[in-house]
Amino acid sequence: MQRSWLLVGVGIMAAGGVAQAQTQITVASVNNPDMVAMQRLTGEFEQAHPDIKVNWVVLPENEIRQRITTDIASGAGQYDVVTVSNYETPIWAKNGWLVPFESLPEEYDEDDLLENLRQGLSFEDKLYALPFYGESSMTYYRKDLFEQAGLEMPERPTWSQMAEFAERLTDRGNSLYGICLRGLPGWGENMAIFSTMVNAYGGRWFDESWQPQLDSPAWKAAAQTYVDLLENYGPPGVTSNGFTETTTLFAGGHCAMWVDATVAASFLSNPDTSQVADQVGFAQAPMEVTERGASWLYTWALAVPHSSSNQQAAQTFAEWATSKQYIELAGERNGWVSVPPGTRQSTYENQHYRDAASFSPFVLEAIQSADPTQPTQDPVPYNGIQFVAIPQFQSIGTRVGQIMAGILAKQTTVDQGLQQAQTFTLRQMTQGGYIE
Repeated sequence: MQRSWLLVGVGIMAAGGVAQAQTQITVASVNNPDMVAMQRLTGEFEQAHPDIKVNWVVLPENEIRQRITTDIASGAGQYDVVTVSNYETPIWAKNGWLVPFESLPEEYDEDDLLENLRQGLSFEDKLYALPFYGESSMTYYRKDLFEQAGLEMPERPTWSQMAEFAERLTDRGNSLYGICLRGLPGWGENMAIFSTMVNAYGGRWFDESWQPQLDSPAWKAAAQTYVDLLENYGPPGVTSNGFTETTTLFAGGHCAMWVDATVAASFLSNPDTSQVADQVGFAQAPMEVTERGASWLYTWALAVPHSSSNQQAAQTFAEWATSKQYIELAGERNGWVSVPPGTRQSTYENQHYRDAASFSPFVLEAIQSADPTQPTQDPVPYNGIQFVAIPQFQSIGTRVGQIMAGILAKQTTVDQGLQQAQTFTLRQMTQGGYIE
């Protein structure tokens, strides 16, 4: 039986006019701009659902990932709504850790969700998380700086061209860096961008027999490019810079180029949040020897753990925050350029959004063209572009991200670091039973 859009059967006025106690739910979320905007709009949800009180735990990406994973795996039940991605969702659903969304209200319009995001959040044809925003990756650049230098950004540059541009555009004396990239270690931080670089150089995490390939020529070429770009043309303290920090750097006018999530387009194009809003140009994420896997596919979504004692109220909140109505509300309150992107076809058909977000057709194309089932030039036994959709990847990606940060910090060389990464990954895959 479908739930009412406006009311859940908890906390409403009981017979005789006595109000029952509110159901309190705790939402665990990452501190990205779109998530913070959702937190600010919580009062609208509570006004429409006076029987539900929403509490928030908002932390940086790496920290919130760790807390959510620990809570989910242990069944502690600390959180009622958790921010998850298309990596965790099918794995945790298979483990029985998440509650499926099987009775979505008709007005939610599940068929309006972009197909590749919906598939990534499903297990055995059931949806286990609702997408709050979706993204691919793209190249951002300063049109004014390119024009002054007599440079022209291709529709899809190569990483070699990016290095040439970065050299021309770096002006350290004025705190202008030719390129900004994530350097903060984490499978969802520095490894998100670096994994797509590996793909673009023709590399892969594993061959068809699950043998790790981290010491291959393609990995070495990608790693050397990554290190050279950030050492020579990147900002200082790069190993402390994740998505949030690099967004701030670019918006503050300190980056000539940046390769990262398409979701940042709205933030960078909004004069209220970006000092360079009128000078931001867009291009596809860089390739090198192949376009396949050069740009990622990712969604931050809302899921309800089985350990939650308030599942019905939690699902009602998740439905509200990912609905067409929420997108309308966000557009009216925050401006249409700032609505959560990349989840619904209707958003990209909305004339208000199309008028405010000149980048919207480009972003939609980037998302829809990303194919997690064919992420690399050579065949692989896994799905996922910037991650490998197996449980072991969280520990592997975390450790390799730490090694890459160590290379940037000159604690080891590229060759030595990748050999360490290869050895660690081989051990994990052997222990996981993928390799005999």
